[in-house]
Amino acid sequence: MPDKHLSTQFDSELTAVSAEVMELGGLVEAQILHAIMALSEFDVEIAQRVMRNEARVNEMEVEIDRDISSIIGRRQPTARDLRLLIAIAKTTANLERAGDEAEKIARMVVSIINDGAPRSLPSLELRVAADLASGLLRKALDAFARLDVDVALSILKEDDLIDKEFDGFVRKLVTYMMEDPRKISASLDLLFLAKALERIGDHAKNIAEFIIYVVKGADVRHTPISTIESVIK
Repeated sequence: MPDKHLSTQFDSELTAVSAEVMELGGLVEAQILHAIMALSEFDVEIAQRVMRNEARVNEMEVEIDRDISSIIGRRQPTARDLRLLIAIAKTTANLERAGDEAEKIARMVVSIINDGAPRSLPSLELRVAADLASGLLRKALDAFARLDVDVALSILKEDDLIDKEFDGFVRKLVTYMMEDPRKISASLDLLFLAKALERIGDHAKNIAEFIIYVVKGADVRHTPISTIESVIK
């Protein structure tokens, strides 16, 4: 009976810290969407709200790390339980970095607006990349909650879509800069924003790799998709 009681407590602690990660993921996803909304609507207030909320993202990362350290210290988990806690810690770090990218976007939006950048630039087209990035992050979090390796694999494949969107946007910005040198500075700012969105997609991919690590016990970072598919099968 005591062993069962301890096991139940441990499961409850794992569930609680997993819920914290989901909450952090929801906050980061909102940060990304609001940062792009600030750009598409040229809204300084929305951008500043994103910048203020960054502090909460950082606080939650520290809280989750503290909880994970406490669980490991008291429970001394092994095998899959330990892999899960390691993956939660790494997922938390990637979410915090994705939040950093959203905050960078917000800061750049304020700078673009204050500099009076022309609204004729294709800033609205960034929403496509933003939707892909935030959608991939949401999908990664959902897959993590279920430890779904098949969805994780699909995320690794879908990350290429964000890369292609980024490449297309870069080509369009180059065209704008060639047609009107006065738009070079503002175009470079948008290039910075597009790169931030690409990095958010990379963080979602990292989370997908952690899912496979938990379930299969294999580190698939820097591994070809064909090899990952064989690991999952």
